[in-house]
Amino acid sequence: MSWSAADIPDQHGRTAVVTGANGGLGLETARALAVKGAHVVMAVRNQKKAQAAVDEIRAGAPDASLELVALDLAAQASVRAAAGQITAGHKNIDLLINNAGVMGIPETKTVDGFEMQFGVDHLGHWTLTALLLPALLRTPGARIVTVTSTAHHMGRAVDPANPHLKGRYRPWRAYGQAKLANYHFGLGLQRELENARADTASLIAHPGLSNTDLQAVSVQATGGGASQRFFHILARRTGMPAAHGALSQLRAATDPAAKGGEFYGPRFVNSGPPVRKPVLRSLGMDAAIAALWEVSERETGVPIDVRAAA
Repeated sequence: MSWSAADIPDQHGRTAVVTGANGGLGLETARALAVKGAHVVMAVRNQKKAQAAVDEIRAGAPDASLELVALDLAAQASVRAAAGQITAGHKNIDLLINNAGVMGIPETKTVDGFEMQFGVDHLGHWTLTALLLPALLRTPGARIVTVTSTAHHMGRAVDPANPHLKGRYRPWRAYGQAKLANYHFGLGLQRELENARADTASLIAHPGLSNTDLQAVSVQATGGGASQRFFHILARRTGMPAAHGALSQLRAATDPAAKGGEFYGPRFVNSGPPVRKPVLRSLGMDAAIAALWEVSERETGVPIDVRAAA
């Protein structure tokens, strides 16, 4: 029997933080959790678009409990400010869904000088997760879900000597690296949590091919390069609706049977209902995770220390 949004358990009394909740997968994730009763903190960069998203959710769910927090993952100062605002208002956090990201864009730098795709998709979420970790750890059964992509298969592990691909940048090379970093981050974080005997779980998910505005933004950002146009057309013609694409991360976040370290994605690779997927690429994973931790702590200046956070 296929898992759907109807299978999400009651979420009343729970607090969920969703990055990139103003559109696409993030909006559908926020909507589904709010409909089930969660208080959803929508952590987003574009506040005008975010307010429109709030209005859209409340049009279908008038009693939805929603909160907007400004978060620019391309600026570490903004990430720190957002985390401070969230923890000031919420002693406990039940769910953190690291959803936001950019894809296949020209070489660009974040405010802090990081390569944009690695900086937003991974390093921004690294710092946010680290700073929200105390609130997650004090909440029984809390979960952290990091969204990766099938593109992680084409990615290479982060090279500590050149994490920002200076002189080697290609849009899809950088995207593959960023999404593999998400994959390694979610799995590596689960190891850290287990080593500290923490109750919090870290899981990963990928949405398959979903028709969201991510492809359109990529086309606009690149001026419509051939590969960007191809994926945009493919997503429009064959991609799942965003509400279906979001089901993998929703299942990882809410299915009572899901466990830390598990990976959820569509049954048929890029389409279909969400199912547990095998964790592949285990050869060299320990070294890759260690390298990612080294780079992430060095670049952000923020360590992830579960025992200290607890």
